[in-house]
Amino acid sequence: MAGIGLRLLSLMAGAALALFAGATLAAGEDVDLLLVLAVDVSRSIDDDEAALQRDGYARAFKDPVVIKAIGSGEHGAIAVAYVEWADYYHVREVIPWTKVDSPATAASLASAIVESPRLGGFRTSISAGIDAGAKLIREAPFKGKRKVIDVSGDGINNSGRPVTEARNEAVAQGITINGLVIMNDRWTGNFPPPKDLDAYFEKNVIGGQDCFAVVAEDFASFASALRSKLIREIAGIPGPAPVERFAAR
Repeated sequence: MAGIGLRLLSLMAGAALALFAGATLAAGEDVDLLLVLAVDVSRSIDDDEAALQRDGYARAFKDPVVIKAIGSGEHGAIAVAYVEWADYYHVREVIPWTKVDSPATAASLASAIVESPRLGGFRTSISAGIDAGAKLIREAPFKGKRKVIDVSGDGINNSGRPVTEARNEAVAQGITINGLVIMNDRWTGNFPPPKDLDAYFEKNVIGGQDCFAVVAEDFASFASALRSKLIREIAGIPGPAPVERFAAR
């Protein structure tokens, strides 16, 4: 009986997920952008900082300028998947591929991001986050002219395979990798915060056509940095420089 109960719970969970995403999964439907949000939940990100990240994404997708950018493309729609990663074996698809084409669908995505349970990890495998994003894009139920993996994190790759290998393979598949660099000055256990993380992301993480990174000088500036990055990504606007900085006001 217990086994049957677990199977029923699994089926119910799958049905609930389908209710959220099923109507959007028309095979081969065209969108302007396939966007994977690959978000760091390693040990260096505490609960308050994780909440700030999620709140930043939720606020960004409710922002009128972001919504206007979504509607500005040929199809007036993008597809978004939200992934959280830590160790090379700790990668979780939080929100499956979801079509965003209106304020209502953007608000639904924002709510789903905030309300999903968080399961943090320990080490930092940016390469695992990129690999997971590339796999999602290969298997996406939508067709997008542009394909982007958006990596946000506050540390260097210290788990899994070399990040440059993952980046180069993704770029060879026509994927652009952008970065949102969070400058976190807090020690993690006995380890100091990484130095020159912005330069590390520029050299090792971002890649592909019109790739760029934005730098949040602290968690307080995360939301404004994210908003600017999403507008630039969604609208496909080339920037004046590969790295842009944001500080708390």
